[in-house]
Amino acid sequence: MTEPTPKESRVSDTRQGAKVGLIIVLLLVFGGLFLVRVLHKTSQLQDCVMSGRTNCAPVDGASPSN
Repeated sequence: MTEPTPKESRVSDTRQGAKVGLIIVLLLVFGGLFLVRVLHKTSQLQDCVMSGRTNCAPVDGASPSN
């Protein structure tokens, strides 16, 4: 059996760190996009309420109308 040389082990460690870093960055980006969407919807609702309107709730189109 041959042992890996120190150079080969360093390359795999560097790639592993890069993969972990990429996953962390992607999670932060998607989390930020989700947060922006939630804050935007909340802001629209608050703007509606502050303008004095009373029918500011979002309409659910999937509910049956009887």
